[in-house]
Amino acid sequence: MTNNVEVTREIDARGSFCPGPMMELIRVIRSAQVGDVIAILSSDQGSRKDIPKWVAKASHEFIGVESLDGYDRIVVKKLH
Repeated sequence: MTNNVEVTREIDARGSFCPGPMMELIRVIRSAQVGDVIAILSSDQGSRKDIPKWVAKASHEFIGVESLDGYDRIVVKKLH
């Protein structure tokens, strides 16, 4: 699902707990260019549902989440 998307930037937030991964994403998305695709790696289970909710609220595009070996890869596109 998310493998076919060209990622501009990847954030490794594995080992960080809520709200760490989402705060890292917000920090990166603020400095990113419109159209950038950001992947965040998170071992925090809350990120799986919290990040997509924040992405919708912030009016960016949630591309998908992929479960890997002990962590999730969550992919987001900056729209504005």
